[in-house]
Amino acid sequence: MQEELLEQRNPTSEGLSEDEIQEMLVLATRLREQTGGELDDEAIVAVAEATGAPLDYVRLVVRTLPEKQGKKSIFSHMRTSYLSFDPNTRKLVAGSMLGLCIGVTSFLSGAIQTGDAGFFSIFSVIFAGLAGWNAISARETKWAIAIGALAGGASQLSLALLGFIQGLMMPNADITGSGPGQFLAALFVGAAIGGVGHALFRKNRKRLGMIDPAADRQILLEQLVDIQTKLKSDERFVTYLSVDVVGSTRMKTKADPLNLEFTFNEYHRYIESIVKRNGGEIHSTAGDGVIGVFEDPRKAFQAGKAIQGGLFEFNAFRNKLDDEIELRAGVHTGNVLAPGQEAKNVNFAHVIDVAAHIQHESPVGGLGVSSTTATYLGGLGAVSEERITVEDFEVAIWRPRKRVLPQPAGAAETPAG
Repeated sequence: MQEELLEQRNPTSEGLSEDEIQEMLVLATRLREQTGGELDDEAIVAVAEATGAPLDYVRLVVRTLPEKQGKKSIFSHMRTSYLSFDPNTRKLVAGSMLGLCIGVTSFLSGAIQTGDAGFFSIFSVIFAGLAGWNAISARETKWAIAIGALAGGASQLSLALLGFIQGLMMPNADITGSGPGQFLAALFVGAAIGGVGHALFRKNRKRLGMIDPAADRQILLEQLVDIQTKLKSDERFVTYLSVDVVGSTRMKTKADPLNLEFTFNEYHRYIESIVKRNGGEIHSTAGDGVIGVFEDPRKAFQAGKAIQGGLFEFNAFRNKLDDEIELRAGVHTGNVLAPGQEAKNVNFAHVIDVAAHIQHESPVGGLGVSSTTATYLGGLGAVSEERITVEDFEVAIWRPRKRVLPQPAGAAETPAG
């Protein structure tokens, strides 16, 4: 999902490979888990620097990462959307909203002729202070000036709008509003507070006991390095063998239920025994599909050949159905992040997907071997001369050379037709 969103943003992906995108996703997810919530700007910058990914990509990924289960309020969704903006945009939005609040509370303070006017005056001062801090804490002086001016202008615009509405509804009342002069003055004062305040803030940051953004980012980078080290310790180089029955749905619709259950139970035992005999483990089963995992690519290839090559015996002695069991198989090799170094605990990995796709595209009775796996077998030519292409991988197709049919003792082998 996240990779698709990245491609929609920029189809070229800035030269990022799928592995680099996956690394960025894992780092962002783990860092967010460690911080207990949303990643701030320094964390996003740190992920970008650690992975070499463009900053906008990381920000988009953080917004689309799956979150823990639980009902989220509308305010949580709004907060997530707000944090997906770049820092300067967020401060501009915050400045305009705070300016609006200043204008509203100032209007109420002037319009209400009771003791409650002081209450609104206090809130007006509080919002003005927040607007000033929002401006002076910007990253650059030019942005601090723009954010301060926006807050000042927004306060006078909202004050003028409310005064206009009051005049329409209460023509004889004393109007509390704002004129062009006040608007220009507010722009100037806001810009001045932002610019001067930003310069003073940067100069006295250490005296105020506040961490410099660069130092904060360095701490996050060190944390990311620790995460990357942990990821590397969980990395395993493995080969997956994917096997599936051809036309099983058709077979099941007309088979006797008892014969069907017996045959497919025997089928699973057959696959499992060969996988384990060749040093592998059963990773997962889904219906009639089975995926085995091996540390040695050569063992995976041997298991695949044994499964396809010995199928004649299975059909002769263990298949109780009217139709023969036919299989497609595929193998692929690569690195996976295996929790606790257990490759069978990997639920989602590109290596597994490729092995499954190779199996799906292989001919009936064939074993597809990716070019990556074939590297450890002496090359594609050592597998066979038959080729297909799956997901940009060149795949060699191995087929049994002969089938041994059950026949009376002493009879000769019959070549495959």
